Amino acid sequence: MTDQEADVMIGLETHVQLDTNTKLFCGCPNEEAKKPNENVCPVCLGHPGSKPRFNENVLKLATKTVLALQCDINNDVFFSRKTYFYPDMSKNYQITQYEIPVGEKGELKIEVEDKEREIGIKRLHVEEDPAKMKHVGGSISDSNYTKVDYNRAGTPLLEIVTEPDFRSPQEAREYLQQLAKILQYLEIYYPESNFAIKTDANISIEGGEKVEVKNITGTSEVEKALSYEISRQKQMERRGREISQHTRNYNADISATEKMREKETEEDYGYIFDPDLTRQELDERFQQEIRSSIPELPHEKYERFQKQYGISDKMIESLIAEQQMADDFEQITEDYDPELVGSWMTGKLRKTLNYNELTYKEAEVELDWIEYIIELLEEDRISDRNAEKVIRKIIENPQDPKEIVENQDLLKAEEDEVDQLVAQIVGDNQEAVEDYRSGDEEAVNFLVGQVMQESEGKADPKTAREKIIQKIK
Repeated sequence: MTDQEADVMIGLETHVQLDTNTKLFCGCPNEEAKKPNENVCPVCLGHPGSKPRFNENVLKLATKTVLALQCDINNDVFFSRKTYFYPDMSKNYQITQYEIPVGEKGELKIEVEDKEREIGIKRLHVEEDPAKMKHVGGSISDSNYTKVDYNRAGTPLLEIVTEPDFRSPQEAREYLQQLAKILQYLEIYYPESNFAIKTDANISIEGGEKVEVKNITGTSEVEKALSYEISRQKQMERRGREISQHTRNYNADISATEKMREKETEEDYGYIFDPDLTRQELDERFQQEIRSSIPELPHEKYERFQKQYGISDKMIESLIAEQQMADDFEQITEDYDPELVGSWMTGKLRKTLNYNELTYKEAEVELDWIEYIIELLEEDRISDRNAEKVIRKIIENPQDPKEIVENQDLLKAEEDEVDQLVAQIVGDNQEAVEDYRSGDEEAVNFLVGQVMQESEGKADPKTAREKIIQKIK
């Protein structure tokens, strides 16, 4: 840890929107609506006399996450009212958990620049999302006026609060990436959905007051927001100016934080027990049921892949980044070489997915399509270049690769066909041939390139090179 990192303390509060059928305390659809304020009811809007009823599926998802983050589970939890006056909460309080959350005292290991660190999970609780505010004509600080859409009000949230264990923005980013991966494996979060992960960060330097930066979306944005805020606080310190406890907003357009308001304290919120909601008991039977539904988690899969397949750590990281890709890799390696399958899936396939800004799941690539290409590669019947051409076609327009290979004649050329091409290229490029004979070894590369171009990638470059040298010596 550097001296610069030692005086920085960062804690994160991460809000995960849950993709449930209905909202947390009513039967309204938990989905985007075509019009503002369409999916709302008296409970969402906090009308007098309305009574919330708890969506028990949320408790299962929360408990699943608690177990995955190695937290202690509380057997008996209840909800409280967090009082605050703000346009995004029409009943003037938010239903959340305060005294006893679903889980607490967990941990998540991260690794940054070959240094492993344990990040403490202070608590994980359930709460409702407030409404969505739209600042018209500018940002939160300079808009002309603000609209409020209550469609989002009541969306179930998991709030995961860490100890102030981060010492750099890079560690915070790595933690959020690891957390998102775990949530994907638990089938709680899907990057391709409209449900988001947002983070509030508390930052202090040299043991001073902490400043909260709210509602940062995206791991790279968190890193940028923290870097800016740390730099800002250090500049304040150098100029002898006091850093007060307050809340700031991150303006991604200018990559800077802006003051929103003075920070409230826990006493300001005036938490009280919510009398409309019953206690929730998480008995041993319930916990065991949830425990048995947890799949092999990313870090467990990583360690097993290291022992089982003997492929590189970098390759494993790329494979387990998506559970479906990791699962398909395992199925294909039942019949084919793990090194070949891994290098191709994390190389040509991943490169093509990244170019098209797609995840493996979004690309809708079928397992037997990948197996067919791997089979051709293992049998040396298709060149790397043409295999990549096939996967590009599949990603652009999902279709059976056999049809692409047959229609475009992409299998490797037969030996007599390569012989004919070599003879033709050597005959047409005597100047390059003489250069090679005069000692210019690079000239043969030009001739190989001509054979590859003429064969449209069907010739094997190694074979073509051997045949060219044999012919012109």
